[in-house]
Formats: sequence, structure tokens, C-alpha cells
Amino acid sequence: MNRYFYIDAEGKQNGTFSPDELIHENVKRETLVWTQGMDQWMRASEVAELSYIFSETFIAQGAAQPQTQYTHPVMTTTTQQPMPKTWLVESILVTILPFILCSSFLSLLGIIGIVYAAQVESFFNRGDYTASAESSRAAGKWTKIALWIAIGWILLIIVTIILVLVFVGSVSGIGEWLNT
Repeated sequence: MNRYFYIDAEGKQNGTFSPDELIHENVKRETLVWTQGMDQWMRASEVAELSYIFSETFIAQGAAQPQTQYTHPVMTTTTQQPMPKTWLVESILVTILPFILCSSFLSLLGIIGIVYAAQVESFFNRGDYTASAESSRAAGKWTKIALWIAIGWILLIIVTIILVLVFVGSVSGIGEWLNT
């Protein structure tokens, strides 16, 4: 049994192959083949040793066609998780408003919440849901810390105002008591 070279559709020479191997190389009737002892390249259908590959009974058995199995990719439905809460608006409000109203520099701790809040959407868009959820949790934590600091400052200011009014009222009452 001879070993053959063949020229593929791109014009490249391939070989050497036995006649049975040529079947799996998808050689067609008009494919040019060559083996030792041949003067020139010939069509595969013109070579006596290869003629059985293109006979009707051989094709009917399916031997001429390579047995290719196509596997279909498994379609998995992935449910995309919703983006975690960003806390961006809340962290901005609890940072700026208390600072303006109370002049509390401690409310600037809300900036940490703003930084984490800005990362939530960025991580989510990159597909890193775990980091996005962690940034959301940290943003919520620092936003709540800044909120409680703001509430504390507002309560402290209210208590201070009440104490000043009581003290001024009591001092004025003592002055009236001394004058009598």
C-alpha cells in the first residue's frame, strides 16, 4: 500500500497518508495526490488504488465521510445577581449636611463611605460580585457611622442650647432674688 501526499484547498502539500488515512483527511475526487512512482500529481479519482474511496458502495456505507461528532454546548442559565446598594447618595448627604450644619469635622468620616460606595458599581460591572457586595457592606457601615455622629452632634447642640437657656434663666432668676 502506497503512502500519498495531497494538496489541500489552501494549496499546501500534506502527507504522507495511507488511502484509509486520506478518507479522514476529507480528500475529494478532484484533490490532487502524488506518491512515489507517479510522474505528476493526479486527481484522487484517477488513481486506481484510491478509486474505492469514491465508489458508491463505499460512500453509502459512510466510510468516505469522517465520522464527526458534534457536541452541543450545555446551555446554562446564569441568573445575574442584582447590583448591591451603592450607598452613594446617603454617604454624600451624611458627610456634607452635618459638616455644614454642625461644623463637625467628625462627619467627614463619611468620606470613607463615599469611597466604598464609588467602588460598588465598578466591581459589579467587572463581574466581581463578591467585591461589589463587600464594598456595599463597608459603604453602608461608614455611612451609618457618619449618620450616628451627625445625630450625636445635633443632639449635643440641642442639649447645649437647652442648658444655656436654663443657665441664663436661672442666673437671671438669682439676680432678681438678690434684688429683693
